[in-house]
Amino acid sequence: MAERTALESLIEMGFPRGRAEKALALTGNQGIEAAMDWLMEHEDEPEVEEPPASPRGHPFGHEPPPHGGGSPEGPGAARVEEKPPLSEEEKREQTKRMLELVAQKQKERGEREQREAVERERQRRRQGQELSAARQRLQEDEMRRAAEERRREKAEETAARQRVREKIERDKVERAKKFGGTGSQITSLAPEPGPVPSSPSQEPPTKREYDQCRIQVRLPDGTSLTQTFKAREQLAAVRLYVELHRGEELGGGQDPVQLLSGFPRRAFSEADMERPLQELGLVPSAVLIVAKKCAS
Repeated sequence: MAERTALESLIEMGFPRGRAEKALALTGNQGIEAAMDWLMEHEDEPEVEEPPASPRGHPFGHEPPPHGGGSPEGPGAARVEEKPPLSEEEKREQTKRMLELVAQKQKERGEREQREAVERERQRRRQGQELSAARQRLQEDEMRRAAEERRREKAEETAARQRVREKIERDKVERAKKFGGTGSQITSLAPEPGPVPSSPSQEPPTKREYDQCRIQVRLPDGTSLTQTFKAREQLAAVRLYVELHRGEELGGGQDPVQLLSGFPRRAFSEADMERPLQELGLVPSAVLIVAKKCAS
């Protein structure tokens, strides 16, 4: 039979019997080429041991003969002629054609997979380019926002400077009105560079007022203490700070100390301890020397 021949050809080509029977059954026994196409398309599927049941109840699509060995022939029935078996030469020729068909199918499949791989690579590159373009647009937007922020800050700074200049001009005008002159006259009264004042109305520079005093205290062992005090604090605060932080070099911190000024040389008395540092001339900075106070 033709189906038997196709099955044997597929088995001779190296296909398992179960897969060959399944391919023939699922392709409706349309021939070995259709079965080969199915086997090539489903070669990755797990193998099966038994072929699926034929929809007509026979593995090869023919009805079994009736019970009793009766002939299927009857009134109007066509006689089924069996094909003679293939010779060895025909089998080899058919096997050769099948092998060529397998090679062609494999080649077509390889070309198809190569085209799909090329298409996937093209899509990957296109997506990469789109991602790179999106990232570049994002960076450009950030740079644009940063430039706009800098321009805005610069404009605000310029406006603030303009407001300051306008306020200075208004102050000049108000002073001119208050002192009975014009702004240009007040400007002309400004001091000119030189060792001697050019106008009797020019006042000497005022002395700067300091509200803090930096005191460095040298201890008898050669070390020093540095601390910042308020300009209106009393000298007793400096002595108390020295007594708390001088360590053990002066008898364990129990003996009183006496403070001396370096230059000009001066020993501060108990009355000086009640005076502010500003009045004693120790502002803005001074160096004091610690001496052990002799007990009376």
